[in-house]
Amino acid sequence: MGTPGFGVLGGGYPLAGDWEASIGWRYQKSDRHFVGSEFQEERDEIGNQVINDINIADVNIRYQATRRVELNLGIPYFMGTRSQMLRSNGVNLGRYQTTARGVGDIMFTARRWMFDPDTHPGGNLQFGAGAKIPTGQNNVTDTFRVITSGVITNQIRTVDQSIQPGDGGFGILGDFSAFKRLTSSGLAVYGGGAYLATPGEKSEVLTYRGGAGEEVMSIADQYLLRGGVASPIPKIAGMQFSAGLRVEGVPVRDIIGGDTGFRRPGVAISFEPAINIGKGKNSITIGVPVAVYRNRFISVPDEARGAHGDAAFADYLVLAGFSRRF
Repeated sequence: MGTPGFGVLGGGYPLAGDWEASIGWRYQKSDRHFVGSEFQEERDEIGNQVINDINIADVNIRYQATRRVELNLGIPYFMGTRSQMLRSNGVNLGRYQTTARGVGDIMFTARRWMFDPDTHPGGNLQFGAGAKIPTGQNNVTDTFRVITSGVITNQIRTVDQSIQPGDGGFGILGDFSAFKRLTSSGLAVYGGGAYLATPGEKSEVLTYRGGAGEEVMSIADQYLLRGGVASPIPKIAGMQFSAGLRVEGVPVRDIIGGDTGFRRPGVAISFEPAINIGKGKNSITIGVPVAVYRNRFISVPDEARGAHGDAAFADYLVLAGFSRRF
């Protein structure tokens, strides 16, 4: 739900009437399987781990309607591949890939600074609200290798939920961000978070999974929390370093709507160092969150049948962004 950013920490509040265009990039390779917080090392040893390679390009256009209020349009483009092992009777028969790509779910957001920017240059609080529109395809298909009566055949099926560009449901977004400068040199603390609530329960897209209650895909809530410290880098004009924690995940139960269908609820907590370089109207941000804790929770279908599914997490993310004000 977004690339790393420092808001006004890096270059002052925008003026009313300003426009900003930005592109963010997120890359992750998810191949570390967890059940609860326990790493399933044997999956690597056996060689049957799932490997997701995901790239998301996110184009964002912001209009500063007033000194306090901004309007945002976010358009993601999703590119994902999933490598999986075909197995029979405990024997690896070979890997194959499935792929999905396309425009994801578009987001409209309005945000407002709660304190007058002219009188609060050293700290402020911003709240936002928005809507997610299900523009992303959630039923992309590809060719799967399947064993039927001992014979390997090719079948067209919907790809895994983890690489679908969209989830098929509308969403309601609430977010906040805050910062406070602590010293005249520019040392500051920052924090922020977002919660995407999805009133829809299931998309009715088939998963081809055998577990009871997992026949179709769930439309799940998502959340993100970030916080840490940031400081200008001495003797390097326009460059700023930050370090903090990043928490993102999918809850077991949604705050609106139902919780049935297949989902992989869980949380990843990462240490997030980042660098921001600003010059004139341009800004570049690069962050590499490194996972320090991962936990795949028990889903509603898991609980109903006394099971505990797994999920593949990434060891790290690469988050990059470029923006220009007009």
